[in-house]
Amino acid sequence: MIIIKSEREIEIMMEGGKILKELLLQLGDMLKEEVTTRGLDVFAERFMRKKGGIPAFKGYGGFPASICTSVNEVVIHGIPGTLKLKEGDIIGIDVGVIYKGYFTDTAYTFPVGKIDGLKKRLLDTTKKSLYDALNMARAGNRLSDISNTVQTCVESRGFSVVREFCGHGVGKKLHEDPQIVNYGPPGRGPILQAGMTLAIEPMINAGGPDVAILDDGWTVVTKDGKPSAHFEHSIAITPDGGEPLIITN
Repeated sequence: MIIIKSEREIEIMMEGGKILKELLLQLGDMLKEEVTTRGLDVFAERFMRKKGGIPAFKGYGGFPASICTSVNEVVIHGIPGTLKLKEGDIIGIDVGVIYKGYFTDTAYTFPVGKIDGLKKRLLDTTKKSLYDALNMARAGNRLSDISNTVQTCVESRGFSVVREFCGHGVGKKLHEDPQIVNYGPPGRGPILQAGMTLAIEPMINAGGPDVAILDDGWTVVTKDGKPSAHFEHSIAITPDGGEPLIITN
C-alpha cells in the first residue's frame, strides 16, 4: 500500500532532508587522498546525531555503519572500513536519517580529484537520468514513466541500468511501497498522486548491467569490474501535476 503523507509529515521529512544536504556537502569537502571510508562514516554519524537525527542505516538489517561508501566498481552498500581514497576514484555515498520519526534517504557519487573521461561521463549521465526522472514524477503520470525515463537516458548514452536493485517509497519506514525500478516501458503501474513520497535512485554501470554480492553479504559490485554510479533524491509528489518537491535538496 502506498502511503499518502500530510503536509506536516512532508515538512518533517524536509527537515531531515536539510540535515542530509548539509552532511553531503561536508563529506564532499573531505574527499581527498588517504582519507578512509571509516573516517567518513564516523564523521557522518556524529553529524547526524548532533543535528538531532538518528543514522537510518546503522543496524538496518544488520548493516554495520551509518553510511554506504561505494568506491569505483562498487555499485551500492559498500561498508566503510580501512580503504583509503586515491586520486581518480569515484565514491558513491548513500545516507539516510531518521528525524522526528520520519526517514529521508539520498545518495551522491563524488569524484576524488581528477577523474578520467569515462567516469565523468558516467557521473554526468547518472545524475541527468535522476533529474530527467524527477521531471516525470508528477501527479497524473504513471510510476513506470519514471522508470522508463531513467532507462532511456542511460542506454542512449551507452551505459547500463542495474536491475536487481531499485528505488522505493519512504516515510515512516526506510523502504515503503512502491518499488521503483530504473527500467521498463512507460504508462504502467500506479498513478502518481499528491502526497506520495518516493526515493528515486538510478544505479548505473559503465559496462554491463550484471552485478554480484560479495561474501560480506552487503557489498554489490559490477561483475565486469567497471565503475558504477548512484544518485538519489527523496521527493514528494505535488498537487496539480507540478514539479516534485525535492525533500533532500
